[in-house]
Amino acid sequence: MARLNWTLWLFATIVGVISSDITNGNSSMATYQRMMKLRHLAVEFFDFYENVTVTDLKLRIPTEQDLLCAAEVQQLGQALQSGSLWALRMIDSWGGLPSGLLHGNLKNLGNFDECIRIQHEMTTTGHLLRGKYCSAKLPVGSVLGGNSPALSTISAQTAVCFPASCSAENIDALLGQLLQQLLNIELNTQLINEANCQTAEKEPLDGLAIFTIVLLSILAGLMLLTTIWDYFFCHDQKRLPAVVQIFSARVNSRALFRFSDSKSNPNVIDCLHGIRGLSLMWVIYGHDYLMAAVSPIINLVDIVPWFKSPYSMFTIHALFSVDTFFFLSGLLIVLVALRTMEKTRGKLNVPLMYLHRFLRLTPVLALGILGYMAILPVIGGGPVYNTIILAQKANCEESWFWTLLYVQNYVAAETMCLGHSWYLGVDTQLYVISPLLLLALYKWGKKAVAGIVVFMLLLAACLFSMMMVRGYTLQLMVDSNKIYYTTHTRASPWIIGLLFGYFLHVNRGKSFKLKPLAVWAGWIFSLALIFACLFGIYPYAANGYELPKLNEAFYVTLTRIAWPIALIWVVFACKYGYGGLANSFLSSPLWQPLSKLSYCAYIWHFFILELNGFSTRTSTYFSDYQVMLRFWPDFGFTVLLAYVMYILVEAPTGGIQTLLLPSGSPKASPPKADAPTIEPRVNEGDTQAAPPVALKTPLDG
Repeated sequence: MARLNWTLWLFATIVGVISSDITNGNSSMATYQRMMKLRHLAVEFFDFYENVTVTDLKLRIPTEQDLLCAAEVQQLGQALQSGSLWALRMIDSWGGLPSGLLHGNLKNLGNFDECIRIQHEMTTTGHLLRGKYCSAKLPVGSVLGGNSPALSTISAQTAVCFPASCSAENIDALLGQLLQQLLNIELNTQLINEANCQTAEKEPLDGLAIFTIVLLSILAGLMLLTTIWDYFFCHDQKRLPAVVQIFSARVNSRALFRFSDSKSNPNVIDCLHGIRGLSLMWVIYGHDYLMAAVSPIINLVDIVPWFKSPYSMFTIHALFSVDTFFFLSGLLIVLVALRTMEKTRGKLNVPLMYLHRFLRLTPVLALGILGYMAILPVIGGGPVYNTIILAQKANCEESWFWTLLYVQNYVAAETMCLGHSWYLGVDTQLYVISPLLLLALYKWGKKAVAGIVVFMLLLAACLFSMMMVRGYTLQLMVDSNKIYYTTHTRASPWIIGLLFGYFLHVNRGKSFKLKPLAVWAGWIFSLALIFACLFGIYPYAANGYELPKLNEAFYVTLTRIAWPIALIWVVFACKYGYGGLANSFLSSPLWQPLSKLSYCAYIWHFFILELNGFSTRTSTYFSDYQVMLRFWPDFGFTVLLAYVMYILVEAPTGGIQTLLLPSGSPKASPPKADAPTIEPRVNEGDTQAAPPVALKTPLDG
C-alpha cells in the first residue's frame, strides 16, 4: 500500500503541474496546432517518407537486417499507394496524439492485435512480412512546456506498427526525424526501446516454465486420482488411506467448508474469521486502486480532486488491514502457545516450532514464486503487459531466495520478488523472536507484560526518530522501504495483539459484566480511534496542503498503536457478548471458508490483478465506481484460484506435515491438585485442529 500512496501522489504532482502551466498560459495556440500534426501520425510518416532508403536509418555500417527493414518499409509505402489491405491494417493500428491530452490522457495504445496479426507473404522474395508493435514516446512536454522545466519532461506515449525486421533502433531513427520535422524541435532522447516492442512470435517455454507446468500437472493428477478413488471406492470415510486423506479434493473441500460450532468449544473466537475475511477484501480492494493508477487512464487530471475526497482516505489507508493481520498474528500465537506451555509445564520445542512454520508457509509461497516467474509471463499479453510482467520476473530471478528465507523486507526491499510478500518476512521474523516473549510471559507474567510494553514504546520511538531525524516519509518509495517494510517499525500491532492474547489467556473462563454505559463508551472509543486513523490527515488532503514532517511522524507512529487498540475492543466485545450486530456479522459461519483460504488468496491475488489489469488493450476511465466494478471479478477469480491452490498445495502439505512430523508437545504429566485444568484441544480463532507448535499466520486458515 506504500506503493499505492507514492504512485498516486506522484500522479497528482504531475497533473498539478500540467493544470497550473496550462492555466497560466504556457500553452499557446501555435504550439498546440503544431502538436496536432501528431494526431494522424501514420499518415504524416508515410507522407514524409515517400521513398525510404537505408540512409534514412542513419547507420554508419548497415547490416543485412537493416537493409531488409528499409526494403520492407519501402514496400509498405508502395502497398499503401495501391490500397493493399495488409498495409492499410498496419497504419490503421497506429496510435497518434492521445485525445484529451490536457485532461491527463497521456497514452494512445493503438490497436495491438491488429498490428501483430499482420502476416503478408512478399510475392517478389517469398519473405513473410510480420507486424511489430512498439510503444513510442511523444515529447509533447518540449512543445507545451515553455519555461516550465517540470512540464518539459512529460511525454505522451503512442503506438506504432512496423515490419518485424526493423529493430527499435531503426524505428527510433525514422520516427525521430519525422518528429523533429513536425514539431520543429531538437530531439536528444530515445523514443523507442526494444523492451517496449512485441510481435506475434512467442518465446519458447524455458526450463522453469516447463518444470512449473509438470509440477502442477503432477499435483493435479494426484488430486484427481485420489478424488476418484475416494468417491467410488472408499465407502467408509472414517477409514480412508493416508494418501487419499491427504490429496483428495473431496476430503479437503469437506474440511474447507465445514463450519465450526463455537458452542462446542468456548475457546473459539468466531469474530476473528470475519475480521480476517474483511481485511483480505480490503487488501485486494486497495491493490485494485494501485493497478488502476499504474494502468493507462484517460483522465489523469481527476486524480487531484480524488485525493481531496473523503473516500480516498478509506482507499489509501487500506494499509491498516496489514496492521490487522499483525494484530491477529500476535493474538493467536500467545493464545495457542501459552496453553500448550502450561500443559507441558513450560516446555516449548522451539526448533520444531520453526520447522512447522517454515513447512506450513513455504510450499504455497514457493509455488507462488514459480507462478509469477514462469506462468504469468506466458498466459497474458497486450501493449503494456510484457513491460511490467517481465520487470517483475527479473526481480524474482534476482531475489527469489531471499523471499523463501523470509528476509526480503531487509535484504531485497527494492527488488523484492512478490512485492506483497514483505508481510510474510515481517511476520516470520516476529515469529522467530516470539519464544523469548512467550517464555517471559509464562515465567514472569505481569512483569514481563511491563517489559514488553516498554519494548514496544522504544520501537515506536525508533520509528518516530527515523522520520524526524532522517526525514523518512511514506510519500517516497526509497524512504517507505525503510519504514514500511521493516520489522522494527511494524512490530507495534503484533505486540499489542500478543499482550491482548495474554489478557484473554489469564482471564479465560471468566465472564465480564459491563454496564451499558461502559459498553457504549467502549464502542465510541474504538470507533473514534478507527475514524481518527482513517481521516486524521484528511484536512491536509482536502485543502491541498503538504503534510508537515512532525505531523506525519506522529500520525504514522501513533496510528500503528491506535488501530490495534481499537481492534482490542471489537474482539473483546464480540467474545464476551457485547458485540451486537457487529458480532452477528463478523461471527457468521459464512466467513470461515474465506478465512481458511486467506493465505492462498493473499499470495495469489496479485496474479489475478496483474493478469486482468495489464492485459488491457485500451486506456480506461478512473473513478471509484469503475474500480469497484474491477474489484468484484478480481476478488471472485482470486477466491477461485485460492481454492485451487488450497486443494492442490496447502491442504496436502499440511496433511503430509501432520503425518510425518511430531506435534512437538511432550506428553504432559498429571496435573497437581492446585494446577489449572487445560482443555485438551485449543483452536482459538481457527477452524482446523493443528499441532500445538504449528502456529499459523493470520492469513492462514
